[in-house]
Amino acid sequence: MSVIRVPSAKIALSTASVYPERTPDAFELAARLGYDGVEIMVGADPVSQDVDVLERLSDHYGLPILAIHAPCLLVTQRVWGKDPWAKLQRAQRAAERVGARTVVVHPPFRWQRDYARDFEVGLARMREETDVVFAVENMFPLKARGNEVVPYSPDWNPVDYDFPQVTLDLSHTAVSGVDAMEMFTKLGDRLAHLHLADGVGTANKDEHLVPGRGGQPCAPILERLAGNGYDGLVVLEINTRKAASRTERIDDLAEALAFARLHLATPSSV
Repeated sequence: MSVIRVPSAKIALSTASVYPERTPDAFELAARLGYDGVEIMVGADPVSQDVDVLERLSDHYGLPILAIHAPCLLVTQRVWGKDPWAKLQRAQRAAERVGARTVVVHPPFRWQRDYARDFEVGLARMREETDVVFAVENMFPLKARGNEVVPYSPDWNPVDYDFPQVTLDLSHTAVSGVDAMEMFTKLGDRLAHLHLADGVGTANKDEHLVPGRGGQPCAPILERLAGNGYDGLVVLEINTRKAASRTERIDDLAEALAFARLHLATPSSV
């Protein structure tokens, strides 16, 4: 006979998934829909930057903060100061305080020369000082006038670099045009964190579709994780900003969670 085995991996909602709603709304919707926790996208929303308020929200909704996404985007370059190492240290302290396991970090921008030069060594040094995991996320090149422009250093793709923990983002694999399953396989045990989303592969367009609505192997990757006993975090990081109503946004978030739960359950023979 066969039974359904569900791995211990938790499924979290990125607070970015409710934009233009705010961080408190992400807690409310995640709790309502049955997510296991949230990943805080530290951004322009003041609540996302305030650990005191985040702790109160977590207590109020009975929902743990499972990861902190450091402010690495172009639009958040002044959030938590201008020094990229200070941002990571602050993200680390926030994660330690709220009990989050992971800090998601992007590769440095090319113009952050000192930060980029010391990135691998500096992350290794920080790992020695904490139990928090720093999971470097795959990004994507940009296309300009037929040429490929890489705004990241040492590269947009962390697979071939000495990062013990990596975040695999399936919207970013779509826009970069890489084989997501091949990247997943190459990462092996270094895959510590999954940003679950989809995309059709439009150049320069990071779509973050509900999984199943694009061309990425979202289902096969979840099924492989289930079979491997993956115990990292699966984070729904989808784009709902074009939802025509709050009801439509909630439907998208519910569909994304149902997709993840379905494909993280795997049959096993007993």
